[in-house]
Amino acid sequence: MELLGQRWILRVIWELQSGGPLGFLELRRRMGNCSSSMLSERLQQLAAAEVVTKNATGAWELTAIGAQLAGALCTVWDWSKCWRSRPPQAKREHPARGTAD
Repeated sequence: MELLGQRWILRVIWELQSGGPLGFLELRRRMGNCSSSMLSERLQQLAAAEVVTKNATGAWELTAIGAQLAGALCTVWDWSKCWRSRPPQAKREHPARGTAD
């Protein structure tokens, strides 16, 4: 969880999940304002955790563990889309308590 909480980590996983294997420059382009040094650091951290790897062409891709993690993130994404589409009053009520948060 500590790794996932670091800035840019989830974005790297998301981009690799949605874009397939990506070279560093393409991944960097997709990451917007993430610096090259920060991206490099995050990729190394994810590689050390066996979430990403470099393939034979040198592109970064998710490992089997990374693909499982990306699947879990997709579940969270689906939840957020559902939550965002709810009426404003429903968003204020806590589902278990029926009261505002």
